[in-house]
Amino acid sequence: MALHGVRVLELAGLAPAPLCGLVLADFGAQVVRVDRSPRTAVATDVQGRGKRSLAVDLKQPLGPATLRRLCQKADVLIDPFRPGVLEKLGLGPDILCHDNPKLIYARLTGFGHAGKYAKMAGHDINYLAVSGVLSKLGRKDENPYAPINLLADFAGGGVMCAMGVIMALYERVTSGKGQVIDASMVEGTAYLSSFLWKSQNIGLWNRPRGENLLDSGAPFYETYKTADGKYIAVGALEPQFYAQLISGLGLDSRKLPSQMSFSDWPEMKKMFADIFIKKTQAEWCEIFDDTDACVTPVLTFDDVASHPHNKERGSFLKNDQEEISPRPSPVFSRTPATPSFKRDPFIGEHTKEVLLEYGFTKEEISKLHSLKVIESNNPKANL
Repeated sequence: MALHGVRVLELAGLAPAPLCGLVLADFGAQVVRVDRSPRTAVATDVQGRGKRSLAVDLKQPLGPATLRRLCQKADVLIDPFRPGVLEKLGLGPDILCHDNPKLIYARLTGFGHAGKYAKMAGHDINYLAVSGVLSKLGRKDENPYAPINLLADFAGGGVMCAMGVIMALYERVTSGKGQVIDASMVEGTAYLSSFLWKSQNIGLWNRPRGENLLDSGAPFYETYKTADGKYIAVGALEPQFYAQLISGLGLDSRKLPSQMSFSDWPEMKKMFADIFIKKTQAEWCEIFDDTDACVTPVLTFDDVASHPHNKERGSFLKNDQEEISPRPSPVFSRTPATPSFKRDPFIGEHTKEVLLEYGFTKEEISKLHSLKVIESNNPKANL
C-alpha cells in the first residue's frame, strides 16, 4: 500500500482528526489512536477502521513523558486539540520535533493556531460561517444552512489535513526533515471554495442566494419528488443534456422558454415538479438511465450499496460486524488501499502491543500500568 511502514500517532478527538487517521490507515499507515483511560473516556470514534488503540492518561505525571517517548519513533502526530493544550503538557512541537527532527506534527483546529478566534470554541457551522462559504448555501428567501457537518469538519478539516501529511511525507524524502502542519478548518473550507471565488466574474453567482445556476435557482439543477416519495436529482446544465432532459419529460422544447431565461425559472420548476411527481423513482430511472440527461436517483444509505453502479464497482464494503461503509478512494492501480474488515478497536485494546513495538520493556509497561498511566482493555473480559 502507498503508506506502508508510516507510523502515525492520532490523539483521540472528534470527527475531523479521526477521518484524517482513517484515510492514512486505509492507505497503509500504521495508525495508533492514543486514547484516554477507558475508565474515564467514552468511545466516540466511529472512524477507527484499521487503527489500534493505546490508552494513556496524560493527566498522570508520567503520561506526557510516555507520549513524548512514543513520538520519538513516530513519523506523524495528529493533534486535534485547541492551541496551547499540548504545550501545557510539555508536548509542543518545539519539544517533540527537537526530539525527533523527522516528525510531522499535524495540528488540526477550527480556526488555526493564530488569529483572533484561535483559542475560541467552535463547530463545523462556525468554521463554515467564517470561511465565507456558509453565506452561499441555502435556498431563496431562506437562512443560510449548513449541509450536515461535511464541509468544514471533514472536507476542509480531515481530508485537507491528510493531504498535508502526505505532502509533508513526500517532502521529507528529499529534506530528511519533518515539519509542523497548521490545518485550519476555516482555511481548508475556504480553499475548497476556490472555484466560487474565481468564478464570481463569469456570471455564476451574480444573483441573490438561491437564484443562481448551481444553488437551486435553475429548474434543470434541482431535486424533485417522485410518486413513491423518493427523489430524483437533475443536473442538465449543458444545452445538449438539457435537450435530453426535456425529451425524457415528454415536453416540446419549441413550446418552452429558453433554458437560460431566468425570469421563467420559477414557473419551469413548478412544471418539472408536476411531471416528476407522476412517476416513481424507478420509472424515471428506466427513462433516463443510459442517457446524457444528467438525471439520477437520490439514493438513501439503505439502498446505495445495492445500486447496480456502486455494486459493480464495489464502492461499499462490509466489515466483520456487518457494518457497511464506503470503500477508500481514490482507487490505485498498483498500490491499492486494503482497508481492514475488522471491527473498530476498543479503547486501550492494543496498549501493551503498541508499547512493545515502540521500544518499551515489559517491566516499564508493568510499572506504567501499576501507576495507572496506561490502561489495557481486554475485549474477552467484556464478553
